[in-house]
Amino acid sequence: MRNTACLSMIAAAVCCTICLSPQMPAQQSFLLRGRAMKSFHWPDGKRAAVSLSFDDARLSQVDTGLGLFRKLGVRVTFFVQSAHIQERLAGWKQAVADGHEIGNHTVTHPCTGNYAFSLKNALEDYDLREMAEQLDDANTQIRRMLGVTPKTFAYPCGQKFVGRGLDVRSYVPLVADRFLDESSNDPDHQGDSQE
Repeated sequence: MRNTACLSMIAAAVCCTICLSPQMPAQQSFLLRGRAMKSFHWPDGKRAAVSLSFDDARLSQVDTGLGLFRKLGVRVTFFVQSAHIQERLAGWKQAVADGHEIGNHTVTHPCTGNYAFSLKNALEDYDLREMAEQLDDANTQIRRMLGVTPKTFAYPCGQKFVGRGLDVRSYVPLVADRFLDESSNDPDHQGDSQE
């Protein structure tokens, strides 16, 4: 029963990109006709990639997930809310030791005040300076507690703004200045990255 729940957790988090398949869907084939394929080749003759990521540093991710990932030989990305790491510090240290990537998901997970859970931590009440503090403080806490500096970031609630009305601002430039480029998943459409 526990493994079924874990597999369901993994299935819900799977983000799969399939490229270069001989049975390429018509829509994908149409998109590729207009441009020449560059020189990207999947490693070891692979033709697809699956990326698993989990947000928020939930207890179940280390309590249940780590054992299952180890059993399956899978490495994932955990986008951690740094304020939650201390609750299972040994587990998060084990995640790093097991080779999982630790990404930044802010200190306190601010989202729009349109969500009841975020009324007291609403992005509308932030400005760019305060959002920069969320990013930098999370990196500092993660580095101090886990010994790694995040290279990637996941936007809490997928939202990329602070402020309200005429004062709404994108905080994408703050993220771009601190983390790897969040560009296309298509390896042939990566452009210049910060790697």
